[in-house]
Amino acid sequence: MAGALEGLTVLEFAGIGPAPFACMMLADHGARVIRIDRPAKGDRVGDSDERDILNRNRERLELNLKDPEAIAQIRSLAKEADVIVEGFRPGVMERLGLGPDVLLADNPRLVYGRMTGWGQDGPMAPLAGHDINYIALSGALHGFGQAGGKPQFPVNLVGDFGGGGMVMAFGVMAAVFSAQRTGKGQVVDCAMVDGAAILSAMTYTFLGNGMWKDERGVNLLDGGAHFYDTYETRDGKHVSIGSIEPQFYALLLEKTGLSQDPEFSVQMDARKWPHLKDRLTALFLTKTRNEWCAIMDGTDICFAPVLSLREAPQHPHNVARGTFVEEDGFLMPGPAPRFLGTPAPQPTLKKRN
Repeated sequence: MAGALEGLTVLEFAGIGPAPFACMMLADHGARVIRIDRPAKGDRVGDSDERDILNRNRERLELNLKDPEAIAQIRSLAKEADVIVEGFRPGVMERLGLGPDVLLADNPRLVYGRMTGWGQDGPMAPLAGHDINYIALSGALHGFGQAGGKPQFPVNLVGDFGGGGMVMAFGVMAAVFSAQRTGKGQVVDCAMVDGAAILSAMTYTFLGNGMWKDERGVNLLDGGAHFYDTYETRDGKHVSIGSIEPQFYALLLEKTGLSQDPEFSVQMDARKWPHLKDRLTALFLTKTRNEWCAIMDGTDICFAPVLSLREAPQHPHNVARGTFVEEDGFLMPGPAPRFLGTPAPQPTLKKRN
């Protein structure tokens, strides 16, 4: 099977992080993605290292963007493309003669995806930044961390990939859908600060309804509750507990031997959460992670072991679903989501012809 996006042609300008991730998502599901790389210099293999998962399933074209002939070649390609994706600072593509006014004049149905941290306008638009900065300004970073501690950023998942690459992939496909109906393409202005903010929609619901304190580590889903947290086990590993609903909480108490303990009977009394968490912390330290898995696996407690990057691909559930795949011994996450009618082809890190 060729994938759900067979027939879609994407022209990608080489970059790092969110834009390549968005194009990986499109390529995984059958889009033809032509990645324009800078020419290799010396021992450098160019921007398309074949050990980079984000660059999988690509055709690659090395072009010097300072060469007028290369610019002409890109314009020719763009006339036949459905989508352009670029991740430069605002104004760079315009200075190259490849801005949206030029390319949409050549191809009115073109979708022009622009991936930045701060967006195409606003006082911070021309400034440099990274994931940590974008999620800080969005308000998202404020909520990560322990009570009384400093903000703890979740590597670069929220800005670069959740609020950046995935939002770009959605935006591009929404614009493609519109272009197919109307014949008119458009610019997709995808800013990671906007994306990180939209990921916080439910948190803002809780905040607006008085169900969330605007501080870290004291709320239902940020580690404040004893029944929604990670706990260290006797062997120095960890497990995760998410027993929010009353029936799941009752199972947690049953499996931990706390069903008859009156201190745990009132689940939602936030004043008691710190003390109850201390008690669960001590309890989980009495057994190894595997011992807790033997007790809690296969139940509706909402439980899972906290697996390392090397452990996760070996878990029976991930093995059964093929969540991870290999190419020449190199391990990588497989395409997601799953399409039952047009399943994604096996991803490859090798250059496509």
